[in-house]
Amino acid sequence: MTIGSHLTEFHGLPAFDFPGIDDPMPDTSSLPSPESVAWRIAVNSYDSDEQWEDAFARFLAAVDSTRVRALVVGAWSDVYESGPDEVVSALVAARDRLPALRGLFVGDIVMEEAEISWITQGDMGPLLDAFPGLEEFGVRGGNELAVPSFRHERLRRLTVETGGLPADVVRSIAASDLPALVDLDLWLGTSEYGGDADITDLEPFFAGTRLPSLTRLALRNSEIQDAVCAALASAPVVARLKELDVSMGVLTDDGATALLTGQPLTHLQKLDLHHNYLSAALRARLLEALEPAGVEVDTDQEDAEDDEDEDGEVWRFVAVGE
Repeated sequence: MTIGSHLTEFHGLPAFDFPGIDDPMPDTSSLPSPESVAWRIAVNSYDSDEQWEDAFARFLAAVDSTRVRALVVGAWSDVYESGPDEVVSALVAARDRLPALRGLFVGDIVMEEAEISWITQGDMGPLLDAFPGLEEFGVRGGNELAVPSFRHERLRRLTVETGGLPADVVRSIAASDLPALVDLDLWLGTSEYGGDADITDLEPFFAGTRLPSLTRLALRNSEIQDAVCAALASAPVVARLKELDVSMGVLTDDGATALLTGQPLTHLQKLDLHHNYLSAALRARLLEALEPAGVEVDTDQEDAEDDEDEDGEVWRFVAVGE
């Protein structure tokens, strides 16, 4: 599976595409009010007639940016070989013009523009430093992604979507101080696309000491999903979670059994395991154990199917890889 649709909402606001250079530009009075939408700014990812920073300059000229609450960075030119350095620089330069910005997503790019593991990313540190008022930050694409360890007083949601999340990024986020973070969502991906983190890299998340406000933890889209679940079975952070998400990965009966027979999960509001390789018997055990306690359990297998080659070897895949 790949990502085929752009974000329809972000930071609790509907996404709205700011007109491209070749689109008819409506009268500014007919544009949405600046604070009512998440503004998506994008250019053609192939042979664009306009650079992203120029589209952003048009946006700043057309919209009262002092009232903008959420921005979504779509494709920049040549995303498959060029990182968003100029995008980051343009946003940092405009920080004083965006005093109300609370949500920022970098890389709302779909498969027609660049597959998730083809996106060339960059250093997100300057953005996190420039916008201390951010409450939600998201980024898509792990290729050349950097997120240096940081402290942020107000960030409540952090999402990193990749087909392969580099271990150094995992370790940097794990070493960050995020006292207000309630929602951490990491797509770990596969080693084939650069996802080389192991369980030791994830241990700070299991302990949760740097994340005192965390109530939702998603460690998903991983080829090591069984090992993640085995570690979560005794992880201190689980006791204070409302939602646990281990979906989209190569989860088998081994990992789910470890999770089910570990520490109690009946305090959770939701346990998400969708896209899995569980047997019918194990799925039934999960539902029987948790649903009577009021836990919403998602065991939908969706597109997760064993793929056996001509030599009899069975292949299993994460939900979003390439």
